[in-house]
Amino acid sequence: MTAAETAAADPRGLLSRIWGFHDFRPGQEEIVQAVIAGHDTLAIMPTGGGKSLCYQLPALCRPGLTLVISPLIALMRDQVRALRAAGVEAGSLSSGNTEEETAEVQAALREGRLRLLYMAPERLAASGTTAFLSRAGVGLIAVDEAHCVSQWGHDFRPDYLRIGALRRELGVPLAAFTATADPETRTEIARRLFGEAPPRTFLRGFDRPNIHLAFQPKNGPRAQILSFAAARRGRSGIVYCATRAKTESLAAALCAEGHPAVAYHGGMEAEARRAVEARFQREDGLIVVATVAFGMGIDKPDIRWVAHADLPKSIEAYYQEIGRAGRDGAPAETLTLYGAEDIRLRRAQIDESPAPPERKEADHQRLNALLGLAEATGCRRVRLLAYFGEDAGPCGACDLCDSPPDLFDATEATRKALSAILRSDQSFGANHVIDILTGTTTDRIRARRHDELPTFGVGRDLTRHEWQAILRQMQGHDLIRPDPSRHGALVLTETARPILRGERSITLRRDLVRRAPSGPVLRRQVSEDDAPLLSALKAKRRALAEAQGVPAYVVFADRTLIEMAETRPGTLDEMARISGVGAKKLESYGQAFLEVIAGAIAETHPARRKLAGRAAGSLYDRLAETAVALRHGADGTGRPMDLPAATLARIAETRPRDRTALARIAGMTEARLDRFAEPFLALLSEET
Repeated sequence: MTAAETAAADPRGLLSRIWGFHDFRPGQEEIVQAVIAGHDTLAIMPTGGGKSLCYQLPALCRPGLTLVISPLIALMRDQVRALRAAGVEAGSLSSGNTEEETAEVQAALREGRLRLLYMAPERLAASGTTAFLSRAGVGLIAVDEAHCVSQWGHDFRPDYLRIGALRRELGVPLAAFTATADPETRTEIARRLFGEAPPRTFLRGFDRPNIHLAFQPKNGPRAQILSFAAARRGRSGIVYCATRAKTESLAAALCAEGHPAVAYHGGMEAEARRAVEARFQREDGLIVVATVAFGMGIDKPDIRWVAHADLPKSIEAYYQEIGRAGRDGAPAETLTLYGAEDIRLRRAQIDESPAPPERKEADHQRLNALLGLAEATGCRRVRLLAYFGEDAGPCGACDLCDSPPDLFDATEATRKALSAILRSDQSFGANHVIDILTGTTTDRIRARRHDELPTFGVGRDLTRHEWQAILRQMQGHDLIRPDPSRHGALVLTETARPILRGERSITLRRDLVRRAPSGPVLRRQVSEDDAPLLSALKAKRRALAEAQGVPAYVVFADRTLIEMAETRPGTLDEMARISGVGAKKLESYGQAFLEVIAGAIAETHPARRKLAGRAAGSLYDRLAETAVALRHGADGTGRPMDLPAATLARIAETRPRDRTALARIAGMTEARLDRFAEPFLALLSEET
């Protein structure tokens, strides 16, 4: 689309024509209007909530060039591909460009064709960048992944600190977007990017109702992950691991089970990492087993599941990582495994970090929130959203809503465990504490004379396995913590004191340690009747994507194909009503997908194809029928006379009201006016 075509465009009209969406997602429209109006804007939106549209659409409604600062080259390239596929002039300048790509972008800038320019933050450090952007006519700055400006965030990028100065020097509005930001981080983003003048801040709902949440204690974790993947065979997924070595061993195990899987971590060469990213974007059903080095900036909307083989660092990290699933709005699933060793590792990472004491305590509290989610006794979504300040009722889309847990009053058992830890001077780990509770005599127990403690054997009514689950849950409730200064010995927190004194009770779960399902439980994307058609549509999408060298979702997202399979459109007009089918994609791919759905069909003229899904389309059909009926004149004896499809399309679009206006349309000669003007104008008057 050209600047002239889009500068005064209606946002809702563009939403339908370019993106093929019939309405905004919740929270998008207000943000779009604020950015179009030129207000400095900070939007905190859930991953998959449609952040990119909130700056891409305003770029088509505002004069000048929109500069998009994005942290990853892969993300930039994917978004540029998707925009171009939708008919929008977009480009990127990055170290990943070829000379030809850079020359093409420079030419588009000189000619004033480019609407969005993507750039990595590191480029802001180059001399002359500000002057170059000023000459290019930047009228808006959009900042993706704005939390990268937070110095204590795990995604901190130093060059993000230059963005505030760039905004001031160019004198243009700035819109910043992020998926996760607690109040402290939001304040830091506003201060560093916007200075003294606070931006208009939009805090949109964090709920992702299409994502199913589930946690399991580790109980043969490799088998648990393999079982989870087996139930979702053929669907793209991510498995997060805490260590590089584990990514490689688990990827090998998945491959051995017949899954296409590949490892990804920060120790790999940059070229190898880029190859994995490119393969993941293009290949349906690939599993990436990765450290947290993978994910930020991955713009793949059809990731169907995310599993954590180890506990994430915090509840924010968990939310961001699971949020990479189901960004197209179709159902997605998650599984997070955790154990006592995970908790010890995460506590140690916090305690051994160079952060100041107040930051360490804040990080412990973030971990506590995640552990509380793992050890929840009621709906997980209620607990997750409560952390972000939102109220919600039971979701019906988490493992605890699916199967309510078996709870028991664990006050007495917890007090016994706390007493055993305290009487052994808070100097031992879980195994030794369990030996005391179960009355197990070992060399160390005898050497320390712990068989003489009042608590020795007081927990013989529970098995060792049950005590392991109770101690892990106690860590999850932050009653006890492993102390790195005591080599991981369990110590009491202040939260435990009221329980020990009998001032507070506690409820725990009896059912937490359970094995993964013995066989995969298949969750279908569509009904059994529609599944063969969906497979055929995916095969057509894959063939078209491979031919063009683009990711499959650039052609159509999973959600769009699912709607096609369920509604089975038989015409281009019906196809245009499918969510995600914009004008450009309908023109490029509509006929090919209709043939998959309905078999061989007559080729639609390109002029008519451009009107599909619009009122002008049905008007074109009526005009064409009239023209055919009058081909030999009203009495059927005149010489044959046809009308070009482009002429009919122009009449349908402009709806001339009289013969003079009709005569101005290309192709309407005097002879054609004499034959067609009167019936056409009569038909047009009925349509107004």
